[in-house]
Amino acid sequence: MSLPTAVSSSVWSLGAKCQRSRLLLRRGIADGANSHTIAFLFPADSDHYATLGLSRRCTLAQIRAAYRSLAKRHHPDVNGGSPEAAERAKELNAAHEFLSDPVRRRAYDRELAGRESAAPPPMRAGKVERNISHDTNLRIEDFLRGTSLDIRVNDPANPNGPETYRLDVPPNTAPGTRFRLPRADPFAGGFVQVRLKALPGFRFKARGSDLRCDLRINARRAAQGGTEMIAGAAGAPLRISIPAGVARGAILRVPGEGLPKPRGSRGDLLVRITYQPEVRVSRSPGR
Repeated sequence: MSLPTAVSSSVWSLGAKCQRSRLLLRRGIADGANSHTIAFLFPADSDHYATLGLSRRCTLAQIRAAYRSLAKRHHPDVNGGSPEAAERAKELNAAHEFLSDPVRRRAYDRELAGRESAAPPPMRAGKVERNISHDTNLRIEDFLRGTSLDIRVNDPANPNGPETYRLDVPPNTAPGTRFRLPRADPFAGGFVQVRLKALPGFRFKARGSDLRCDLRINARRAAQGGTEMIAGAAGAPLRISIPAGVARGAILRVPGEGLPKPRGSRGDLLVRITYQPEVRVSRSPGR
């Protein structure tokens, strides 16, 4: 069976419409066709490369070879004149007509590139995220004494409403400790991860496992030295030894009176000394 370029007027010829498309395309290419003209010539759902089973990098020889092979396979006479075969033959003929002409193919490639750049990115079906991370601040004394917290999760994706969990923080918990609370259905298998951070207090400020505070003394104590009493982070009284002649801003370290460390023991308490030097003003003699 030989392959005619137009088997029948109803199947292989695009008639006046294709002729008008060719004229419009060549005129548009010469004059600078706009997007409306290109969209008219190339229907939005057409993909002539896919019709021939080819990639966009195919050569003219590959286009012609694929067209011949597919045209023979889908010839209406071979398929008993079925409407599906006739429609398929029209698609093959249109694809061959566009892609075998270099001018029309360049215009068609530009149209395809424009469609892809304008199309929204595809939605990807990702894994449902079940885990939640949250930082919460505790008072400094709570790390030493322990405490209990109520955790409430308002997740819009949970049809059962708010989730409530109880977190018991044991005594001597180090700042930065993370607790994992298993979530209930429909997020079973996920966790609410809570990290504990130290809340700066009026008297103490935390830096890691160490605590810092200020101790204000008078100038006489600074000059003579001695002992001062302060309340520690846990409330117990601490004795601070002041060396004679201590400088303003000097740091006195009290070992083991800071916050708990992750691997046991405790950090240090760093006491900064402040005072106002004594200043006396008197009138000069003879003035």
